[in-house]
Amino acid sequence: MSVNYVSTRDLKKNQITASQAILKGLADDGGLFVPTSIPALDVSLDKLADMNYQQVAYEVLKLFLSDFTEEELKHCINSAYDSKFDTKEIAPLTYADGAYYLELFHGATIAFKDMALSILPHLMITSARKNNIKNDIVILTATSGDTGKAALAGFADVEGTRIVVFYPKNGVSAIQEKQMVTQKGDNTHVVGIKGNFDQAQTGVKQMFNDKALAAELDAAGFQFSSANSINIGRLVPQIAYYVYAYAKLLKEEKIKYGETINVVVPTGNFGNILAAYYAKNMGLPIDKLICASNENKVLYDFFATGEYDKNRDFILTNSPSMDILISSNLERLIYHIAGDDAAENAKLMESLKTSGKYQITPEMKAKLDSFYGNYATEAETCATIKKVFNDTGYIIDTHTGVASNVFDKYKAETNDSKTTVIASTASPFKFTRAVMGAIDPAYEKEEDFVLVDKLSELGKVAVPNAIEEIRSAAIRHDTVVEVPEMCAEVKRFLGI
Repeated sequence: MSVNYVSTRDLKKNQITASQAILKGLADDGGLFVPTSIPALDVSLDKLADMNYQQVAYEVLKLFLSDFTEEELKHCINSAYDSKFDTKEIAPLTYADGAYYLELFHGATIAFKDMALSILPHLMITSARKNNIKNDIVILTATSGDTGKAALAGFADVEGTRIVVFYPKNGVSAIQEKQMVTQKGDNTHVVGIKGNFDQAQTGVKQMFNDKALAAELDAAGFQFSSANSINIGRLVPQIAYYVYAYAKLLKEEKIKYGETINVVVPTGNFGNILAAYYAKNMGLPIDKLICASNENKVLYDFFATGEYDKNRDFILTNSPSMDILISSNLERLIYHIAGDDAAENAKLMESLKTSGKYQITPEMKAKLDSFYGNYATEAETCATIKKVFNDTGYIIDTHTGVASNVFDKYKAETNDSKTTVIASTASPFKFTRAVMGAIDPAYEKEEDFVLVDKLSELGKVAVPNAIEEIRSAAIRHDTVVEVPEMCAEVKRFLGI
């Protein structure tokens, strides 16, 4: 069955192919592309259990990217999930403290964004060829820490592409910043902004929606696309790892065929947990989708009340990839629970734009019964990292610490004992200062790379190559701009 894509705000429901949606990134009306229907898994779970990661990814991606040939998809998958990952399993499961941690950080930049951003450049170049695109693709992205480096690594020196990444100058960890500003590649440009992630993301969206700018770019031989999770080419590959996790649990006889599991996801921009929602709607036996927030708990409040309200203080935390008040991918869920009603969704998104908030109907809220939301404070996150290490010897990062803490709260509230998978979204090496400080405050006096070596010794794990290579790497990107200067900086980089 062919799956096409429509914008969440298009009342006429104009359909485009998967490759066209990947190239556009964001719809012309400001909406996000969603599949016309969520396809059902067409391979049995016991067959999936005998497959490796690449094979499972193909069985998922072929359903959503139906205008790609088998040869094209397998080439993209095999080019992405190769020796860039430091484990053969690509996404191994580790049991610790009552849950299975799905380690999504074994790629080139040690964060879960690698799982999708390793394949996106291949999907995008294939899409360009399929649609006879002659322009260079300019990847324009805002990052709260991890997407930026993963996108840069994926697109660096890829012919026919340029990439510009904006990040909040004082809103990412020292390791995250060092990873970005040392990025090689003549087609890469990294820019710090004097603002927060939401301002960076809003600035990027404004450029996408600027018709005059699009015409100017086209005349110069360029066109924008996105590597953020607003791009369906980023979202779809994320579905695969939830299917793989279930299949792996089945193969290892940790669960019985058809047994339901729960999934816990530390959540900021909502793409990662939305991928789990899509997996559930494909027929994967998931019961609860547990949405874990940090102190920027806009999603927790939304699930509790049905009101989304970004009008609050923006809090900088030790889990910076979740320091977000505008969860872009939530729009896709809103569209679905509104009955795929573009008019209702557009009305709510306009309310968010004008007043900073919106309220869903009771009927829509009833369709969120498979979600559970909660949040962890900074102190709770630190305590959980310390507890997991003291009890098991396993070291988790700050984002995974938020998820683990929320899982403990969920169990205490519900007594639910189902097998649970926690999405472990970043290596602890990416947040050494916060992680080691949680284990013992005395570590906070040490230098960042001293802490790296101590974490390796404490956790009995090798220092990832992504960290080793930036120890003495030269700074290649030092541009910092005010928020209103973002567009001018893109044009300067492109020479237009």
